[in-house]
Amino acid sequence: MSFVLKILVLYYSRTGNTEKMANAVAEGARSAGNVELELSYHVDAGELGRFDAVLIGAPTYHHDMPMDIKKLFENAAEEGISLKGKIGAVFGSYGWSGEAPKLVLEIMKYKFEMQTAEQPLLARYTPDSNMLNLCRALGKRVAESLMHAV
Repeated sequence: MSFVLKILVLYYSRTGNTEKMANAVAEGARSAGNVELELSYHVDAGELGRFDAVLIGAPTYHHDMPMDIKKLFENAAEEGISLKGKIGAVFGSYGWSGEAPKLVLEIMKYKFEMQTAEQPLLARYTPDSNMLNLCRALGKRVAESLMHAV
């Protein structure tokens, strides 16, 4: 019996910078092999539980995470969605402060008890080729860690 591992790469992007990072993360995850990947800018809170890993692209706007991401977490908490033990990772672009990905990671780790071993990937403004390679590597690591856990 073979398992299909499900990964969600969810992102918000106003300028396109975090979207570029999300595409690179998704590309890296797909390169690892046997994964079902959903790349999206919106998901309902009730859907979060069907994924083995949730990777969120959260740019920083006005020293905070985007309202869409904040509402997703609020709805997931209200609905009692369990993400305990699932893998979580965060990335995002920023202009001057960059705290949104760190806030998202803290929520994943402390509120939802997800496995969040890595620090967020942060790109100042437009991600360069080195940052996009780091995003691909993040996606691949998450997919491979899921495969080893099965």
